[in-house]
Amino acid sequence: MLYYIFPKIALYFNPMFSGLIAFAVTAVLIGTLKKKLPADQGREFAVNGALSKGKARGCGIIFISVFIVLSILLIPLNPTGPWEHIIYMVMIFAACLEGFLDDAAKIPWGELKKGLIDLLICGITAFTFYMYNGGTVRLGLFDISFELPAVVFILLATALLWGSINVVNCTDGVDGLCGSLSILSCAGFVFILLGTNSASVPAIIKCVIMIGVIAAYLLFNCSPSIVLMGDAGSRAIGLFLGLVALETGSPLAFIPICLIFILDGGLGLIKVALLRTVKLKILKNTRTPIHDHVRKNKGWSDTQTVTRFLIIGAFVVIVYLLFL
Repeated sequence: MLYYIFPKIALYFNPMFSGLIAFAVTAVLIGTLKKKLPADQGREFAVNGALSKGKARGCGIIFISVFIVLSILLIPLNPTGPWEHIIYMVMIFAACLEGFLDDAAKIPWGELKKGLIDLLICGITAFTFYMYNGGTVRLGLFDISFELPAVVFILLATALLWGSINVVNCTDGVDGLCGSLSILSCAGFVFILLGTNSASVPAIIKCVIMIGVIAAYLLFNCSPSIVLMGDAGSRAIGLFLGLVALETGSPLAFIPICLIFILDGGLGLIKVALLRTVKLKILKNTRTPIHDHVRKNKGWSDTQTVTRFLIIGAFVVIVYLLFL
């Protein structure tokens, strides 16, 4: 929007300083508003879950709101389809608001309720993406492209977005872990997008802004934290990462770029799904999410968990990018 009202100013800030603006604004707002956030009630079955009790929760409503406002102001909208970007922002905020209302509720929402809302948000996002971009999928490592039928693409894209929301959400259980991995994933997607055409500039700016707001959040969330992003942050970030994976044109890039999210949060989802549907027990001696297992069973500290997960994730991302 600002791009069209004050083009010279917008060009000056895009994308060089967009991340810095996002960082500064978010840091000030979190510092000012953190006492207004609901208090965490603690997590009964999570390792060290009681330590979170009383901390400001739902901080995602602050930094995701900053992300959305700056994305609308600083990213040049496509003149032929400006509503695409706006719909994405509305869906990301919807995921954030869903999480915040759950964070603030005295009785947490049920899994079915949240799952259905997530499915609706992901379906609208996937449908919007197909309508504006088509169903072409590229396999980056093999430089192969093919077109999927509309129904198939929308279903698969919805599954990717829904899975992304949930694996990122499950990873948010250690101070600094979800935020640090999110920055790593955004940076990985930026490098992929830099290798595509100029149409990827808006997606790059979005990633830079997201990095800025999460970095500011980490100032308050590094161990020992004083604020927690809650579902308001993790669900919105999950939707965003899945969307950016689609925008790269290579949705399967989500696997290496977000591998730690998939392993840490996804294995628990698979474990529970198999147990509930076919009564199959897997990973019997492994606590999930994996970050709980390494802290409880291996004796890792929160700092060791974040650092080691981040190093492994960075190694995988770098190797993938080198192959590209």
